Amino acid sequence: MLRRFDWPAAEPRTRGSMLFLGGRGDFIEKYLEAMHHFHAAGWSLAGFDWRGQGGSGRFLLDRTIGHCADFAPLVDDAAAFAAEWISGSPGPHVLLGHSMGGHLLLRLLAERSLPVEAAVLVAPMLGFAPAPLPQWGTRIVAALANAFGLSERPAWSEGERPELFEARRRLNLTHSPERFEDEKWWKAAAPAHVVGPPTWGWVRASLRSMDQLARPNVLRAVRPPILITATPRDRLVGTSAITRAAGHLPDAELRWFPDGAHELLREADEVRLPVLAAIDGFLDRRAPAE
Repeated sequence: MLRRFDWPAAEPRTRGSMLFLGGRGDFIEKYLEAMHHFHAAGWSLAGFDWRGQGGSGRFLLDRTIGHCADFAPLVDDAAAFAAEWISGSPGPHVLLGHSMGGHLLLRLLAERSLPVEAAVLVAPMLGFAPAPLPQWGTRIVAALANAFGLSERPAWSEGERPELFEARRRLNLTHSPERFEDEKWWKAAAPAHVVGPPTWGWVRASLRSMDQLARPNVLRAVRPPILITATPRDRLVGTSAITRAAGHLPDAELRWFPDGAHELLREADEVRLPVLAAIDGFLDRRAPAE
């Protein structure tokens, strides 16, 4: 089962419809503030928690393990949801995906020729950041772990000092302590929505999916205009992969925000507000109201 949301724009006139999807380990409530910005601008919003996380069904009996053996079912979920969403909502239709969500939306556009006017990818997961291992090293370790039957085991743990793990996590995600605490509040309020680190099976599946998207002929099949917002300081996704992808997409704009961390839509306002303004400007130009 997929947990979905629908947030129609206020009548009598809407700006259009936006499909909003988060990243790995995210859940709907985490992005309410960002969604409120677009809703206030007149967009009708819809989306869902990805299979394997949030309030949606899991791949394993242990709900706390973030597992996925293949990204294809996630692309299928997005395609089925998007087809229903397009047929039942006013245009123009635009997509917005963060991190893993941006990766999967780009696959959706490359493989399914979805009839939308534009898409926004926020810090898309098109490669892994080179630390603590370069991507080729991660590939070798993941292959060995899966070969030894560890595909459903977490790829890392919080260790004996979870407070240090949390401090590193905050540094990787946002410079806003208030928004970091907001995520923790939601997790405490709805612990069933929480997943931990990904499994080695997820790591292998993500690498395979990244390889598929890295092919220039795949990216050249994407027709809608794309805005990519990213930060060169990202410690989770690879910035060089983002730059290469932007160069292969037929109609892409790449905007760098040098002071941000990975979660640009949950950053401190001095970063978050310029990101939102860039997205608004792009959508006004490339997906004007009908």
